[in-house]
Amino acid sequence: MNHTKKIQISLLASLLGVVFCFAQKKKSQGDVFFFQYEYQKAVNAYEEELSEGVLTKQQFLNLADAYFETNNYDKASEAYMKIYDQDTLMDTHHYNKMLQSLSKSQNVDGKRDFLTSISSNFPKELMENMEFNNQLLQNGADGNQLEYEIFNLEGNSPQTDFAPSFYNDKLLFSSGRQVNKKLRYEPGNEGYFNIYESEIQPTGQITALQSFQELKDTDYHEATPFFSSGLNSVFYVLSNTQDGELAFDENGKNALAIAKQNIGGSYQLLLKDLSTSFYYPFYDDASGKLYFSADFEEGYGGTDIYFVYTNNGQVMSAPINLGPRINSSGNEIAPFIFENSFYFASDVFFGLGGMDIYKSNIEDEGFGIPINLGAPINTEFDDFGMIIRNDGDGLLGYFASNRTGGKGKDDIYGFKVDEKPGLKTITFKGAVVNASSASEIVPNATVSLWDMNGEMLAETTSDEEGQYRLEIPYEPELVLDVSKERYSRFIKKFNHDELDALQNSIFDVPVAFYNDLVEEREGQKVVKMDDFYFNTSSTQLTDEIKSELAKVIDFVDAFPRAQLRIETYTDSRGGSSTNFRLTQARSDAIKKYLVENGVPASNILYSVGYGEDNILNNCTNGVFCLETLHKKNQRSLIVVLNDNVLFD
Repeated sequence: MNHTKKIQISLLASLLGVVFCFAQKKKSQGDVFFFQYEYQKAVNAYEEELSEGVLTKQQFLNLADAYFETNNYDKASEAYMKIYDQDTLMDTHHYNKMLQSLSKSQNVDGKRDFLTSISSNFPKELMENMEFNNQLLQNGADGNQLEYEIFNLEGNSPQTDFAPSFYNDKLLFSSGRQVNKKLRYEPGNEGYFNIYESEIQPTGQITALQSFQELKDTDYHEATPFFSSGLNSVFYVLSNTQDGELAFDENGKNALAIAKQNIGGSYQLLLKDLSTSFYYPFYDDASGKLYFSADFEEGYGGTDIYFVYTNNGQVMSAPINLGPRINSSGNEIAPFIFENSFYFASDVFFGLGGMDIYKSNIEDEGFGIPINLGAPINTEFDDFGMIIRNDGDGLLGYFASNRTGGKGKDDIYGFKVDEKPGLKTITFKGAVVNASSASEIVPNATVSLWDMNGEMLAETTSDEEGQYRLEIPYEPELVLDVSKERYSRFIKKFNHDELDALQNSIFDVPVAFYNDLVEEREGQKVVKMDDFYFNTSSTQLTDEIKSELAKVIDFVDAFPRAQLRIETYTDSRGGSSTNFRLTQARSDAIKKYLVENGVPASNILYSVGYGEDNILNNCTNGVFCLETLHKKNQRSLIVVLNDNVLFD
């Protein structure tokens, strides 16, 4: 494992070592090398101690990690599996390493079987991210891939060069080259990291390299700068020191802190913990949030990305984890925001290799599925620390990589591209709600997206709070389909303009509950309507009647398989035959109106006038009744004939 990655993953091995020390009476020689990041020496020492039968389970886990860090993936996967079979020492971060080891040792069957056995330990967001990216990478994204012009910077050295950052018209970066550094960092066999500045040429190449002189002088690490133009300040990490010397916690660990240097002004230490390292600060001028990577115990894997609220860079809150949509069982580092997209690097097990660069759309306070940028930005090696800015008609960006063909351990690469990197996606999110009352949510509804060829692209289920979310690669047209037993089915086609307008917004889906739209009357299921009355001897539909019949139109639209019978009755006044003809004419008038307003004629099986055949009270012929009692017999019903089989 190269020196850069040690600093990226927040001295992970050292943190693990601190935890392990409490379970051991003394450190072995392997422990000493392991906690000093001398992984090959740790392997040699641990293997010798193993042959003597003196390794604890924790030390054997350290040995597995040392195999992993020295790229011996066959031995790493074998050791991790032995530990998994015998004990519970492994956490999700070690699961990630094991899955990476199995992938890199080409043990596809072993990876699949192991992932199946442990998948319940991962958050659902991680599994969704994995499925989305696996489909994307397996199917290929050639049709959506951009044309990149990628070039190795002439200013790279034989040592480690990484973490580029724009500084007005210049470029800042971190390097292990030994200029102006008095001491050497033994694990990397190079100088402590220092920050350099350079001029950016129109080609994207850099010239006039020199040490960045705006920072407080130290003999130890200064790295991963980010320049905020709004604050005219540089955020960066540096080794914890006291009186000019390295400061260690009670377990002998030296960690990294985050500082802010106002250009030409004051210096301020923002985040410091002797037992926790902080990495890759990124300050968002728009929100005032300071993002960074760290490995706190409550994280999702190795290093996670967090943010704190600030007041002009002054920390005003505790660190807030970005959550399982971004953070995984692996290590997440190097946050960067460009045009409402969140870029970062991760070594989660379903990537192309080591560290890969991902892009996630920013959605209010949340994030979309992180999408692997794919080749040629990502390779089987470590690719991380992307930055981008507008440059003429296109974009100019930089990132670091230890891919083959470079000048040193890690090199900085520039790239030019016409459009923003990252596959364009479409996100549908919101709640499934009851059409009768938007405040009433509908859980466990099936929500799916379909292309215009009738192929389902994605499917999910609304959660206990009615919330749903689907994200897919961009399509110019889509159909959203939402259904649930005894609810109406929602189907809507979206065109290009509607899809663009939908992004970064909420789309709540109204579905009607069948039981809300029907009721029991006179021993049969009918469409729920308020009572309405025709004028005396009239068959004309009043506005009041039309308003109630609109409920029937909506009902059939919601439940298109419903079979109806229109029934109309009158009171006992008037001649019997006259009343039959009147009610039949009224039923026919209702049918005609419904058909003219969208109800298929095939849904209306019968249109019947019953005259005065079914009097509901004692107001029969010759009996004196008040008008209100007579009106109880003047009614029209829309009967649902197939109520008992409608949902079979």
